[in-house]
Amino acid sequence: MKKIGFLSFGHWSPSPHSQTRSAADALLQSIDLAVAAEELGADGAYFRVHHFARQLASPFPLLAAAAAKTSRIELGTAVIDMRYENPLYMAEDAGSADLIAGGRLQLGISRGSPEQVIDGWRHFGYAPPEGQSDADMARRHTEVFLDVLRGQGFAQPNPRPMFANPPGLLRVEPHSEGLRERIWWGAATDATAQWAAKLGMNLQSSTLKFDETGEPFHIQQAKQIRAYRAAWKEAGHKREPRVSVSRSIFALIDDRDRAYFGGRPDEDKFGFIEADTRAVFGRSYAAEPDQLIEELKGDEAIAEADTLLLTVPNQLGVEYNAHVIEAILKHVAPALGWR
Repeated sequence: MKKIGFLSFGHWSPSPHSQTRSAADALLQSIDLAVAAEELGADGAYFRVHHFARQLASPFPLLAAAAAKTSRIELGTAVIDMRYENPLYMAEDAGSADLIAGGRLQLGISRGSPEQVIDGWRHFGYAPPEGQSDADMARRHTEVFLDVLRGQGFAQPNPRPMFANPPGLLRVEPHSEGLRERIWWGAATDATAQWAAKLGMNLQSSTLKFDETGEPFHIQQAKQIRAYRAAWKEAGHKREPRVSVSRSIFALIDDRDRAYFGGRPDEDKFGFIEADTRAVFGRSYAAEPDQLIEELKGDEAIAEADTLLLTVPNQLGVEYNAHVIEAILKHVAPALGWR
């Protein structure tokens, strides 16, 4: 295990039981948690993107703000729903945020998950061409985005521009060199993981995937990772890919931990994430550190990945979530080979 970061969905609720009661709270606390995680020695601060929900939605202002407050930690998404994205405008936003971050962005993108509204991407002005699905549209947006990030000129310049142009065709600006190699695909199936490998994207695998074999979640996920690495090798890419997995993991080291997460035996769950799609949802881990280490050593997918993203209960506040991250880094991670 080379890197450990956190993943926040950025939930907010006006409930008096929540410490994150507004969108402003969610955004500002996300920045504060990124700063705290960097100070604790964590490697990454990642944020989920959901539209039409009381959660984080527009990632680039948040990533840029967190970048301005930090200096070392990776800043990423897991994941941006590409059905909603204009790939050229996204390339501008991503390039700007990555330059502010000094090349620390790690952008996870995907087809997206079930939504709060019906065909929400249509409200953003997007619709798949006739005969294609919304997943096809997401992959097409992704291919355009990846191509634009190469930084090659493609647009014919105006012969009488307002400002002087460099010679040749023009590219989207600002361009951030190297960002193309820091794009990840959130794959729910073995096939989409292999597709991502062929396109030279890193792999993000979540706490759920489509059930393809009926086996336990971590075994299916480990097989997905191996299939991805085999496809990467076959594609002949020059660099080594990165692979992350997400987990809900809590080291029970004080009374708060035990009150929140103790005494909750957990196991994988199988169910339908969409009407015709059966999925397997991975278990959560919550135990005393020594027991937790042994349980995590038996997780095949964690062993296959190089990056572990800890999903955090952000509505419990920055201070408690920093404690959750510190407990893992101090009491659990070294035994898993981290640093």
